[in-house]
Amino acid sequence: MNEPVDVTDSCLERGGATVLAVADALPARDDLTNEMACVAAASARGYFLPDEEEAVRVRYRAYLSLRVVLLESLDDLAAAAGANGEAWSRRLPVFATAFATACVLARTNRFLTDLARHEPVLWKKLDEPDAAAGLPRKSFTRIFKEATRPSALRLFLAATDYYHANRAEILSLAGDPRFAPVVRLLEDEEAWMERRRSDALRRLIAYRWFSFLRRHRSAWRRVMFGIFEASGRAISEMRQPGVKPGGAPKRITVRMRASLPPKLRPGDVFVTRHDDAMSNWFLPGFWPHTAMYLGGAAECGALGVKLPFAAGDGHWFLESKKDGVLFRPIGETLRVDAFLVLRPPLEGEGIAEALRRAMVHAGKQYDFLFDFRTSDRLACSEVVYRAFHGVGPVRFHLAEQGGRLCLSTEELIRQARDCGFEIVATGGLGGDALRFGADAVSAFDALGGS
Repeated sequence: MNEPVDVTDSCLERGGATVLAVADALPARDDLTNEMACVAAASARGYFLPDEEEAVRVRYRAYLSLRVVLLESLDDLAAAAGANGEAWSRRLPVFATAFATACVLARTNRFLTDLARHEPVLWKKLDEPDAAAGLPRKSFTRIFKEATRPSALRLFLAATDYYHANRAEILSLAGDPRFAPVVRLLEDEEAWMERRRSDALRRLIAYRWFSFLRRHRSAWRRVMFGIFEASGRAISEMRQPGVKPGGAPKRITVRMRASLPPKLRPGDVFVTRHDDAMSNWFLPGFWPHTAMYLGGAAECGALGVKLPFAAGDGHWFLESKKDGVLFRPIGETLRVDAFLVLRPPLEGEGIAEALRRAMVHAGKQYDFLFDFRTSDRLACSEVVYRAFHGVGPVRFHLAEQGGRLCLSTEELIRQARDCGFEIVATGGLGGDALRFGADAVSAFDALGGS
């Protein structure tokens, strides 16, 4: 018997939310009219013009960002699946979520690789190093090889066979409305899944690897191990080498986090960093991420603001990550290697207004496209932008990047300081100690940043 869907399992919830958000953010072919025209024009003349190159690079960076998010999600699901076959076999919801993620990942790989395979000028361009994004030479060739290697095709075939063998039971999970969207996504992927399966079979016939499928087609333990092992390897290969040892703890310790709340105020803006995060590759500058500190129920209550959940005696943030805009405890948000705290030039009702404006967006999906012109999905810095812009003296100005209006974290820091935000604390800069006041400003300035 399979365990019932455990909707309290935070990893499963995050995995489902992530794959749904990424699937929704992936552009359809009709959404790529401009980029396709750029590729056609470049192919005709044999090279890209600067504006054409920028349009293609923006899309490629977005694709890589989505790919990283999917790989990270698969890695999280691997940890939740348990340590042995017996545990995995009882976690059908985890398999379904992981397989949905694998399907979306494979679909994103195939669209771009099929396009570039027929457009040599595009392949050559994507293989060029991109210093602004931190991408080395031959990045696209590496992705193509990873997506089409025989072992990856075998794993996808085995997982597809397991899905079809257990399809009725997997689809029955839709009885829980909170899991139903993942089931619907799997159903939507079925037509593509079969096309991919046929393609994989043709490749595998040539390599005479049907014996693997005959031996392992029903081996759930091996299927799950293969999927998770492959995703874990891809992640380890993509991490920035030499930054920190694998499994090393975060530099902001539990003790440091526990000492912070007395120094904080609701409305403080945290800018954070993981030293070896893959997302550092795709975001400009040293600081990639932001979160808004809400404080505790008593602190919010003193401002006339009520937290819309049972806050207990905890300290909370509103933060947009790959699983959406959610209220998160301090232990989750500050499990990082470095942070910077910016305090807005507001008091009383100004802070209360910013908190209320921010909390309106709780529950929305993450904006993988970083387009601040719409508010149905929010990136991390957009939560801060929409909370504070127009409150008192605070004004932010969006900048166009690749046809999208947005505000990077580094630019947010610069503009925030220009309109009166003060640096009140840092952690993990100039040594791992917490710093406050003038010491914090000195530690930040030593970076040579905003």
